[in-house]
Amino acid sequence: MQRSLISAAILSLTALAAVPAAQATQAAQAAGKAKPAKAGKASQGATAAAGRLATTQLPRNVRPSHYSISLTPDAQASTFSARAVIAIDVLEPTATVTLHALDLVLAAASIAAGPGQPVQQASNIALNADKQTATLTFARPLPKGSYQLAIDYSGKIGNQAAGLFSLDYDTPAGKKRALYTQFEAADARRMVPSWDEPAFRATFALEATVPAGQMAVSNMPVASTSDVDGGRKLVRFATTPKMSTYLLFFGLGDFERATATEGGTELGVVTVKGRLPQAQFVLDSSKAVLREYNDYFAFPYPLPKLDNVAAPGRSQFFGAMENWGAIMSFEAAMLLDPAMSTQADKQSAYSIAAHETAHQWFGNLVTMRWWDDLWLNEGFATWMAGRTTALQHPEWQTALNRVAGRNGAIERDALATTHPVVQRVATVEEAHAAFDEITYAKGGAIINMLENYVGEAAWRDGVRSYVKAHAYGNAVSDQLWQHIERAAGKPVTAIAHDFTLQPGVPLIRVSDYSCRAGKTSVTLTQGEYSKDQPNKKPLSWRVPVLAKTVGAEQASRILVSGGKASVSLPGCGPVLVNAGQAGYYRTVYTPKAYAALAASFGKLDTVDQLGLMTESWALGMAGRQSPSDALSLARATPVDAAPQVWGRIARMFDEIRIYARDNEATRARLSSFAVARLAPVLARVGWDARSDETAPTAILREQLIYTLGTLGDDDVMVEARRRYDAALAGDKAALPPALRRVVLGVVARNADARVWEQLHAAAKAEQSAIVKSELYSLLGQTLDPALAQRALELAVSGEPDATIGAGIISSVAQEHAERAFDFALANLPKVNGLVESSSRAAYFPGLAGGSASAAMVDKLKAYADANLPASARSQTNTAVSRMQYRATVIRDRMPEIDAWLDRQAL
Repeated sequence: MQRSLISAAILSLTALAAVPAAQATQAAQAAGKAKPAKAGKASQGATAAAGRLATTQLPRNVRPSHYSISLTPDAQASTFSARAVIAIDVLEPTATVTLHALDLVLAAASIAAGPGQPVQQASNIALNADKQTATLTFARPLPKGSYQLAIDYSGKIGNQAAGLFSLDYDTPAGKKRALYTQFEAADARRMVPSWDEPAFRATFALEATVPAGQMAVSNMPVASTSDVDGGRKLVRFATTPKMSTYLLFFGLGDFERATATEGGTELGVVTVKGRLPQAQFVLDSSKAVLREYNDYFAFPYPLPKLDNVAAPGRSQFFGAMENWGAIMSFEAAMLLDPAMSTQADKQSAYSIAAHETAHQWFGNLVTMRWWDDLWLNEGFATWMAGRTTALQHPEWQTALNRVAGRNGAIERDALATTHPVVQRVATVEEAHAAFDEITYAKGGAIINMLENYVGEAAWRDGVRSYVKAHAYGNAVSDQLWQHIERAAGKPVTAIAHDFTLQPGVPLIRVSDYSCRAGKTSVTLTQGEYSKDQPNKKPLSWRVPVLAKTVGAEQASRILVSGGKASVSLPGCGPVLVNAGQAGYYRTVYTPKAYAALAASFGKLDTVDQLGLMTESWALGMAGRQSPSDALSLARATPVDAAPQVWGRIARMFDEIRIYARDNEATRARLSSFAVARLAPVLARVGWDARSDETAPTAILREQLIYTLGTLGDDDVMVEARRRYDAALAGDKAALPPALRRVVLGVVARNADARVWEQLHAAAKAEQSAIVKSELYSLLGQTLDPALAQRALELAVSGEPDATIGAGIISSVAQEHAERAFDFALANLPKVNGLVESSSRAAYFPGLAGGSASAAMVDKLKAYADANLPASARSQTNTAVSRMQYRATVIRDRMPEIDAWLDRQAL
């Protein structure tokens, strides 16, 4: 699954069984070495004592092996009826069968030992909404053996992405409706009474009675189609391989499909009619990605087809889902709309396709045993997508993006409310909360570090061995480490345990260095990087480090173990630690060593410039070095530096702007300095694309216009408004697709009532779901409090499609967090109707998270106390930690930044 927050383009802005032996070993090792200083509950997950029980909601006395599902949806009535015949094995005598069911009406249930055998009707069907289960009781206990369990039932079709849901969209002929499913993490039970846990793999044979003129799509190809009464048809799909319930998919609508072939697999893209050309890039890209993955895994993709299905609308939780054989993505994550798509959108679409396709092996072919190991799916897919994008599109230079991805994970991981990569998941709410920066970005960064440590070939050989050994089954993290270690001949498991079974971030301290006889000596000491626990006793990690002297051709490999390492590096000069930026740790230098490295900034590779800039800023904000060090680097950066470096500088200026939101004097000083630095870069890049420019330059242009616009640069605001007015007057060249989003963003941010209404009218009239969603989100980006209030009221008015309203409120929260939060709380029933159930525990913390006020902290806690179970509060706790850290930065760091900015004006 691709989370919405990490899949957006750069400027979108918008039961009980004993724990398996491998997991018990992990827990025991973690308990023996990881002893966090009084962290919150979330940070202690996988470090609990060994011997605890694996979480499951269901008894283990019955196991399914096959589902035959007959589905009849009624899209207009938002209901469906169905029958499921499930082949089960009763493993010990029982009078009851318990399985998952949520928001279903079970009309009847019966069981038989096979065709022609006596049928026993369930004497009682008991639904438990809290446990999301149905218990079927039979008058005569069932002996051990194999049975056919038949259930007739009905359910609801929702309008948010959970279970079977509908999406409405505009066409020239009026509104139309399409159906899709979203089952991860635990929503298959909304459409099929089932054993809805990853370890209960089974085969699925799905058939659906649907309108004759519509297309039905599922995991497997259509096996047969026959006409039935009432202008309908019965579509039967081929039987799937054994898989987890959350990977089942069904889609229905006025669709069209294009295909290609790669390695014997039929690749397809499916869209609502009229949008198929916008999917061509993903179809073409999928061929190259599948070819690469077939080779990399040495296990050819095993299904006969692989579709990418584009759905209008959006989710607050995810952007794409890896259903086996039928990846579903929201249109904004997959399609390239010629009216608004940018280079960043193109790269994002490719990366998402690569991410979801990687899941066809890591997640689908081999599935984590339980949600504790979700990172096996998401961390690996994150890493694999980054690797593949960089490999197949070197001109995009996306390998540099790993610095930002790792930094995002570290900043989350350095809070007391963090958790281990392999984490304790005990409830459905905790499973949904597990889709976060730690699972995705930290997981991917750790894989990158370990691959760098053992070597590409050894890592690939270990992955191939792991996939082959566990194909069509379930696995835990230690089973991956065993295969990697066997292939590499290095102690991977011990290092992996350090980084996955305990939370937090190592901090490598670099001593002053000395040089004799062409060798530089330096000492590395391991501590811990924490943003909100200054007196925390450091945990211990074995840290793979690459270090070099500036100018040296090769870096030296060091394993910092036991907390300290003395290193001798070839050459004389400033020491650079984490050369190449593959390590998951922060690096802090002595003032003397940092000054020497900063003076050599221009001699560093671009990836190391990004690393040093990022580290300097983060460490400055955390009080580990001067917060003005990164600003000094920005001041010295030449105009012709790499676009990615200037992009990082622009993001830093934007962060300072947010910190200084309530300090007019600091904002003025920042704007003066930042505009003086960025405006010449924009002048060099230009507003209009050049035929020979690089992809990073195109992305930098958007970043610069956005940042200068938010900083109040008069030249940018005037030019943006000029282009907007010219486009309204019919000059299509004034607002090319590459600039449309960012220019409209600058205009919307500074809009008066007349311009706001122009944008509102454009949103209502727009038929492209992607552009419509963008335009509605723009209405919430206004600085004007009165217009922000109008945007909030519009969000719950019923005018925007059901999946858009929540995004408008989120847009308002970017500049008016308190207003947006208070409004959403006052309209809680309406807002809950705009957000899928899996997202609600994160949605309100997301609205509040831009604030730094103690009052907002109290409001968020009060909301959680009143509305969320204890198991669903991890996002609230994280948001509170971030707000409190932001308040600390404003109080303790911003005065020094303000003073530094003041000196620049002298």
